[in-house]
Amino acid sequence: MRKRRRLLAAVVALLLAAAIVLFFVTTDGGASLGASAEGERLARMEASPRWAGGGFENDPPVPTMDTSKITAALRSYLDRGGPAEPQGEVPLVEGPGPEVPPASGLRLRWLGHSTVLFEIDGARILTDPIFSDRASPSTLVGPHRFHPLPVEPAALPPLDAVLLSHDHYDHLDMETVRLLAAQGVPFFAPLGVGAHLERWGVPPAQIHEFDWWQEAEVAGVRLVATPSQHFSGRGLLDRNATLWTSWSLVGPRHRVFFSGDTGLTPLLGEVGTRLGPFDVALFEIGAFHPAWGTIHLGPDGALEALRLVQGRALLPIHWATFDLGPHPWAEPPERLFERARAAGVRLLTPQVGEVLEPALAPPPRPWWRHLK
Repeated sequence: MRKRRRLLAAVVALLLAAAIVLFFVTTDGGASLGASAEGERLARMEASPRWAGGGFENDPPVPTMDTSKITAALRSYLDRGGPAEPQGEVPLVEGPGPEVPPASGLRLRWLGHSTVLFEIDGARILTDPIFSDRASPSTLVGPHRFHPLPVEPAALPPLDAVLLSHDHYDHLDMETVRLLAAQGVPFFAPLGVGAHLERWGVPPAQIHEFDWWQEAEVAGVRLVATPSQHFSGRGLLDRNATLWTSWSLVGPRHRVFFSGDTGLTPLLGEVGTRLGPFDVALFEIGAFHPAWGTIHLGPDGALEALRLVQGRALLPIHWATFDLGPHPWAEPPERLFERARAAGVRLLTPQVGEVLEPALAPPPRPWWRHLK
């Protein structure tokens, strides 16, 4: 009996040691988890109207999880009613993209998930870039990419800014940040996220952090950190330790709204009143379920949010790249496609990597249907 116990204890110790080694190897020694704010950065965070009780909170405060529906969400993962991943290759429009400026002055290229390259009134801006294979702190486990990159990072045109909405792994990726930082691109992020960036080697001069309604100007375009309703955290003990935000891009001729991740909030109406109307609004539609209806829009919420921000056209993001929600992978765009058509909403449905000018965009195409 003692020998068995000793053997069991030795096996457990060995497995634990292997897990620790594997964790450090696949997370760059834990660097991918980021870092905590301190000093002047922390003082600025604590001065925010959104800081309360040791972390940030939504305005007004909302539960980030409806505990009464969590069981239903877990059941949905087991019985989605459809495939969690595309049943075939996601069609891509590959290559570096056009070199000439957009004729209309506004051009977008959806690179997958919430990564979008904007060309707006002469400025080039990239949102929530993730070029890694997994949306995870680890290179070994976590949600994997459904499709290859439509363009390699080295083939991107020179960027004027990178916008970050919050610090979740599918929006803030360490290796991608390091690649872009080496090119000297400035990062614009909500309060506290700069601590992660600095740990990953981004020079402080390239980091700009904002509270809601604060702004900067880049290449003649105003970058306004606008409200969203979400949460943050990269580990077990840092929930809401950094802020989350949407972004409004206001140029001399064009205006674009980028939601990041958000639930439906009346503050979106304030965004529309103060900064709208927008030529196009990009809203997240994937990873939706009633259990987290306060922090994700889903297709129905995206249509209402479009009305609130006074958007003239809707481009759905946050889908088609990672499995992050308890629904069939193509349910969000399919539901949005049908409801937008019934409501008379102008919908843009580019393939991953496709370049489009909203003013010249073709009617929406349900290209995902043959992959269900």
